[in-house]
Amino acid sequence: MHAPEFWLHDGAVPRLLAPAAAIWAAASRYRQRTARPARAAVPVVCIGNLVAGGQGKTPVALAVAAELTRQGGAPWFLTRGYGGSQKGPLLVSPRSHDATQVGDEALLLDQKAPTIVSHNRPAGAAAAAHGGASVIVMDDGFQNPSLAKDLSLVVIDGGFGFGNGRVMPAGPLREPVADGLARAQAVVMIGEDRHGIAASLPASCPILRADLSIRGDGAAWRGRRVVAFAGIGRPQKFFDTLTELGAELLATRDFADHHHYDPATIHQLASEAKRLDAHLVTTAKDAVRLAPAERALVGVLAVDLVWRDSTAITALLAGVVRR
Repeated sequence: MHAPEFWLHDGAVPRLLAPAAAIWAAASRYRQRTARPARAAVPVVCIGNLVAGGQGKTPVALAVAAELTRQGGAPWFLTRGYGGSQKGPLLVSPRSHDATQVGDEALLLDQKAPTIVSHNRPAGAAAAAHGGASVIVMDDGFQNPSLAKDLSLVVIDGGFGFGNGRVMPAGPLREPVADGLARAQAVVMIGEDRHGIAASLPASCPILRADLSIRGDGAAWRGRRVVAFAGIGRPQKFFDTLTELGAELLATRDFADHHHYDPATIHQLASEAKRLDAHLVTTAKDAVRLAPAERALVGVLAVDLVWRDSTAITALLAGVVRR
């Protein structure tokens, strides 16, 4: 789905939906208060967020797993596999599974460490521990109370913040900010804080600063004519990145988050790019949803998370590895 425009700003529609948002918030609180979380056999690090849509959870999960590995851990990823048909628990295998089965995020995560897809988080955690994980990195699931978390990081996109600050359906928040931060041990702020979010966060919640960095030579995009498409939480952010790199953006096409592409759509986009004498480009998250034949027609702009102060995440995760 596409996030509605009114989630960005307050106004008549959000105010009209305020009663429904209050019910949503109350239901969220009741779910958290009455849950009896299962305890995994190994520590669980949860990478979550407070708003619907892409905030950068998967790059953070990858960076966290890399640090855990550096510290001597054997991290496995656990994800719901949003957009896929398999309920799991299932060990992801790129040779056997595609995005229609396990979702795009699972395929990205599996490039770095073993990944379990499971709608039932405790069952997925048990499968990961049985498979050899010494620590589980859970991509999303912060609002899912079925599995106890040893460490929870809330990811915030500095360019988006909390939108209009209202709970769904009146705004993008999955739960009230105060409720979510009360269960988090730290916040990961990606990019510049353009909405003054940091000043509103409790002093007890440390902020880890990070940026998304272009993988490879970013200068290679300068002057390149491109046709870009994306089916992520915020496609415009991807298009803006290309512009900031100096690419000449001739046409863009945005799709719903986790959109499954058919060959006809990709060939149509490739034909448009050829007509404009341009390169067709998308995100790494979109690329894993393409069939191999279509993937060969598309360039990929991949990003990695870079910590501004790597010592902070090292210290935070050291306690997890030692458990």
